[in-house]
Amino acid sequence: MTQVSRRLVSAALAGLALLSLAAVPSARAEDAKLPVVASFSILGDFVTRIGGDRVALTTLVGPNGDAHVYEPTPADARAVQAAKLVVINGLGFEGWIERLSRASATKATIVAATRGIAPREMEDEDAKPVAGKKPIVTDPHAWQAVANARIYAANIRDALTAADPDGRAIYAANAEAYLAELSALEGEVRAAVAAVPQPKRRVITSHDAFGYFAVAYGIEFLAPQGVSTEAEANAKAIGKLIRQIKAEKITAVFIENMSDRRLIDRIAKETGVTPGGELFADALSPKGGPAPTYVDMVRHNVRLLTRAMIGS
Repeated sequence: MTQVSRRLVSAALAGLALLSLAAVPSARAEDAKLPVVASFSILGDFVTRIGGDRVALTTLVGPNGDAHVYEPTPADARAVQAAKLVVINGLGFEGWIERLSRASATKATIVAATRGIAPREMEDEDAKPVAGKKPIVTDPHAWQAVANARIYAANIRDALTAADPDGRAIYAANAEAYLAELSALEGEVRAAVAAVPQPKRRVITSHDAFGYFAVAYGIEFLAPQGVSTEAEANAKAIGKLIRQIKAEKITAVFIENMSDRRLIDRIAKETGVTPGGELFADALSPKGGPAPTYVDMVRHNVRLLTRAMIGS
């Protein structure tokens, strides 16, 4: 090998060594990210907004997924086992989370993002009475009120900070910006609903996922199913709803992105009312859809709801 060739080889090896060294910090930075699991897509969006690049996020129930009836997979168990933090909704929303936690033998901190929110409770109208009383069920869909979403965000900020104290300043800054955005969103929702005359604020949806929204913004929601998509809508309830739609001339009728649309299609056929579009209740849309983030979801829902109510 000539002297020139040896110099070229030496230079090439030196270059490769430098490239190898340059790659190490990136690999280490990736490894240093906080492993977090979110139970479903809406929580995943909250974690992303507040955690940013410091978090390596796994979302169990993805876009258009139904967390009410979800069946965890072995991959989910591995993700939970490896996590330092698991963020759930709580209020009974993820009926499978305790089973998954046990199966994974995780040592992660499990945090309910609804901590501090006053739950909405009601009688289960479709259940048989026990000792003369119908059982009480808890509505888990607290995120539907934007004021509650601010509590979710603050809880997630605090949980991330506890799991990763070195990221405190980043989590605080991200949360501050997101909380300001949510405050502005709350104002948008209230202004949009205020434009709808009170007698027209009535909506039919496939399951009772908008109770917190109804209370917060003064809209009456009616649904043939209960707070869970697992509930079966009985013929008596459907018949009563159909009669009410006809009598009160309700035209704001909607399907939901993760629901079986046959129930709403039946109601629409028997009342002559055309569904007003697809609402997002328990899951976001995929990227490129109308509701890839929580803020987009609320704006999309409010736009469809107010348009349908005003037209009724």
